[in-house]
Amino acid sequence: MMPKYIPLALVIFRAAIAPFLLWDAIDGKTSIWFIIGYVAGFLSDIFDGVIARRIGASDAQLRQADSWADVCFYICVFASAWLTHRQIVIAFQWPLLAVVFAQLLWWAVNLLKYGKPASYHTYSAKIWGITLFIATIAIFGFDYAGIPLWLTIISALIHTVEEIAMTLLLPEWKHDVLSIFHALRLRRELISPQPNPEN
Repeated sequence: MMPKYIPLALVIFRAAIAPFLLWDAIDGKTSIWFIIGYVAGFLSDIFDGVIARRIGASDAQLRQADSWADVCFYICVFASAWLTHRQIVIAFQWPLLAVVFAQLLWWAVNLLKYGKPASYHTYSAKIWGITLFIATIAIFGFDYAGIPLWLTIISALIHTVEEIAMTLLLPEWKHDVLSIFHALRLRRELISPQPNPEN
């Protein structure tokens, strides 16, 4: 049986490796170690959740830590893109700013309603993660954005709109709600009157 600390160790690993990605890009170019580190971080993001669910360690604290590690990791990736592939960032500045605005709105809605960020880990988040992985490899490995980055932007906007709608629907903070359809079902369960055991 796997030790229960493994998912948390993977989350910590992803947060810890993020500054090293930025450090590799600080001189305006990246080495093969950037790609290796990024792939390792991406895989840790996949397996921390898989392992946590398998060993029954997927609690709210771990999922929130996972979300914060993602924020740290991808801020460093974006900063690295600005340092090394600024022309791509500038060429896509308006679509990227739309994603940033949508994410800030997501944060605001969640903080106003729950006092903390959501941690849904939806299917749409997984799709965004996959498209982001492909776009990042295309940019840092092949100096190409094009279709991969457009797919990332579109999936990011769809994901963000879905999660904002989920927050507006759910009366209380919940983690690991996989889609807006799951949120609708959960809302019905939360607001439906509970049967009185004395009746």
